[in-house]
Amino acid sequence: MAHFDVFNGDADGLCSLHQLRLAEPREAILLTGVKRDVGLLARVPAVAGDSATVLDVSLATNRGALAALLERGVAIEYFDHHFAGEVPRHPRLQTFIDSAADVCTGVLIDRHIGGRYRPWAIVAAFGDNMDDVAQTLAGTVGLEPTELALLRELGACLAYNAYGETEADLIVHPVELYETLHRYADPFGFMATEAIFERIGKTRQADLNLARQVEPMCSSDRVWVYCLPDAPWSRRVRGALGNELASTYPDRAHAVLTPNAIGGYTVSVRASLATRAGADALCRHFSTGGGRAAAAGINHLPKERLQDFLQQLESAYG
Repeated sequence: MAHFDVFNGDADGLCSLHQLRLAEPREAILLTGVKRDVGLLARVPAVAGDSATVLDVSLATNRGALAALLERGVAIEYFDHHFAGEVPRHPRLQTFIDSAADVCTGVLIDRHIGGRYRPWAIVAAFGDNMDDVAQTLAGTVGLEPTELALLRELGACLAYNAYGETEADLIVHPVELYETLHRYADPFGFMATEAIFERIGKTRQADLNLARQVEPMCSSDRVWVYCLPDAPWSRRVRGALGNELASTYPDRAHAVLTPNAIGGYTVSVRASLATRAGADALCRHFSTGGGRAAAAGINHLPKERLQDFLQQLESAYG
């Protein structure tokens, strides 16, 4: 019987699986991808008697594939904080789902394992731009300010590495990154030892410096929208730019668009930090949209729907 660990390739997914497997070691086949590769369950080749753990992947997006796996006799445990819709009941399905704005999957795992590897939950929260949550958790483990700053940087770097339209845009594949991370119960040991941490950080800063030179395509008192050029650095930077803008201007909502390979746009939306609400509902108006209340996105926005999107964004936050 095989077991599959299925996880989002971003900071939250990486740190969630890392915590869980530190606490509950298990041989598993790893399945992940770029951050926007959210339809992962359809790629799980499990058969009757196999099992899977799913982390930080929307149930709503994977509902059909989940039902098919359960029907095939696969046992599944599911940890997630994205909008799920109605959660199915099935004897082979265990769910740990909480879509509250102050919860990420790393926090769910932290609860599940009794806080045994909390520094990694702090990294996950920082990676999902939940600074208040990360700092609250940090207060329970007595971190020094310099240590907290390092965990914030690690979260930002792990989150950054997952952005791109295809795996060719990434700095390192998330499976390789997870396998390197998983050698370290202590995040400070990882940062002190592994060159990949510095490599991601330097690439992130270089990409952000390019993005900061781009002027907004439109703006109002409460909403700013950026459209980046068609380039690998743009596809990597859109989420980090959105997080930076949200942190710098907490009373504004932001959208960052990049051209995609099929003639439209990929969109990242950040609700204002003052509200942390509505981003997922807005993006679900579009067929490939989803996410969570504070941060969401649209995988493909056709060019003819751009004005519709801008109007809905302004209506939601203006």
